[in-house]
Amino acid sequence: MDYVPDTSVIVDGRFNNFIKKKEGSKVILAEAMLAEIEHQANQGRSIGFAALQELKNLREMADANTIYLEVYGRRPSDWQIDKAKSGEIDEIIRSTAAELGATLVTGDNIQKDLAIIKGVTVEFLEHPKKVMRSIEEFFDETTTSVHLKAGQRPFMKKGVPGDVRIERHAEELSNIMVENIANDIVKRGKLDEKSFIEMDSYGATVIQLRDIRIVITRPPFSDDIEITAVRPIVKLNLEYYKPSAELINRLETQANGIIIAGAPGAGKSTFVQALAEHLSDQMKIVKTMEKPRDLQVKKDITQYTELEGSMEKTGDILLLVREDYTVFDEMRVTSDFRIYSDLRLAGVGMVGVVHATRPIDALQRFIGRVELGLIPQIIDTIVFIDKGNISKVLITEYVVKVPSGMTQEDLSRPVIVVKDFYTSVPVYEIYTFGDQIVVVPVSKKQEKKPIEAMALDRITETIRDYLGTSNVKVSLKDENRALIRVDEKYIPRLIGKKGVNISELEKKMGIKLDVEPEVFSEEEDGKIEVIPEIKNKIIYMDVKKRNVNVRIYADNILILQARSSSKGIIRIKMSSDLGIAITKYIKEGKKFTYSLIE
Repeated sequence: MDYVPDTSVIVDGRFNNFIKKKEGSKVILAEAMLAEIEHQANQGRSIGFAALQELKNLREMADANTIYLEVYGRRPSDWQIDKAKSGEIDEIIRSTAAELGATLVTGDNIQKDLAIIKGVTVEFLEHPKKVMRSIEEFFDETTTSVHLKAGQRPFMKKGVPGDVRIERHAEELSNIMVENIANDIVKRGKLDEKSFIEMDSYGATVIQLRDIRIVITRPPFSDDIEITAVRPIVKLNLEYYKPSAELINRLETQANGIIIAGAPGAGKSTFVQALAEHLSDQMKIVKTMEKPRDLQVKKDITQYTELEGSMEKTGDILLLVREDYTVFDEMRVTSDFRIYSDLRLAGVGMVGVVHATRPIDALQRFIGRVELGLIPQIIDTIVFIDKGNISKVLITEYVVKVPSGMTQEDLSRPVIVVKDFYTSVPVYEIYTFGDQIVVVPVSKKQEKKPIEAMALDRITETIRDYLGTSNVKVSLKDENRALIRVDEKYIPRLIGKKGVNISELEKKMGIKLDVEPEVFSEEEDGKIEVIPEIKNKIIYMDVKKRNVNVRIYADNILILQARSSSKGIIRIKMSSDLGIAITKYIKEGKKFTYSLIE
């Protein structure tokens, strides 16, 4: 019996297993098929190398007189090779089988159907259900990644993020051993229904073998053949990270532009899987954009990759899907950041994953790639993952203000304020300075310097005297501005008509004043009632505090500052101007109180 195999059954070894049982058969290799395999190998594609190895195995069988091997036909033209995916090479192989009256052997359903239509005898080989295991032999339940290279001892990373150790095998791997493992991976990537070849480029192949992401590199891209296999060892839910109720609420209802950042191996993918499934559980439609598709998410979440080699086209499709959230794992090049921005501005909730060594670095990766003013609209929350845990959460805010460290009001400009989510304390400011975009750390609040303490005391004393109340709180915003907090009823008097009073106070103290209302409790008020007594033309006020400085008020209006005696008494002559005024207040029935001067 004569057999003509096509590329689909050569590359994965199915034909070799088939022909071993057909001893004495004649195998006819179409020159067109050999040209296609040669082209793939010249491009550095793993499929081509795997097919070459299978062809060498056929030659060995022929040399052992197990089968007869013949090469037939003419080499196809360049355009036919380039159009191999369109069926040009398959047509030549079908024609070869028909011309020679041989049986076409294929694993391609379309090839099989066309052969039947054209009256060509065809043998269809199903995908084998069981395949040889190889790369898994290097994994155990704690192994996160395996690194194989020709001429080197394999080494494995084991543990969890933050606690990783490296172990090496005692035996070196030869070039042939690594090639065999690589070929096995490629075959299984084509055969296994839960696996796929994500990318097959010149010198590099990316394969998702079930839950293992594998990168195979060859010369000239790498100095020798190398296999890197990465597998998640744990799948967690969001509760594992113990997020606060405030953070969960923000992620569920407020955050629509989320960035998950962290160093390689910090646990970003594990966290984003947990977040994606949590959002899905909240009745949100969640999709992913990945290259490669290696997130281990539940079936409810559809995973997309490049469409015709373009993530931009994937983004266009996602706009038609009407999802609530898109997880972009991970953003590396400028086009990725622009796709994230376009989808976010279109109203899609976005969760982007980026490599960063600090939380602010995640934001800086957008600078220069998108307009500065758009950043707060596309990024509102940054979650930084370190050693498998939530290390920092930052939020963004867009305001017009004088940047920290500057004092002149005419330097006001739009500023992106980056705050700590839990404390609302600004940690960075981003703004334009000349032709540059700068990211400036906001200095932590320092202890008051002696000069600042003196300024606070002076301002506080002046405002208290002016208003006649001790209910005054003063804080320094910076060296040129102070914030005054008083009871709302004092604000009109403090500001004055058209701001005259506050302007005079600013000139007097040489500092700008901002005023805000404050509600004071009775304890904060600190005033104690005192009943004046008149004896021998002397007004006595018993404050019951010895040798202390006090303020005396009549109906909350300051009328006197004095120091009590060793018996806690304050004495005022009735004949003095102050005594005459106090006597008048007594007759009018006003209430007298005092407070201590601290």
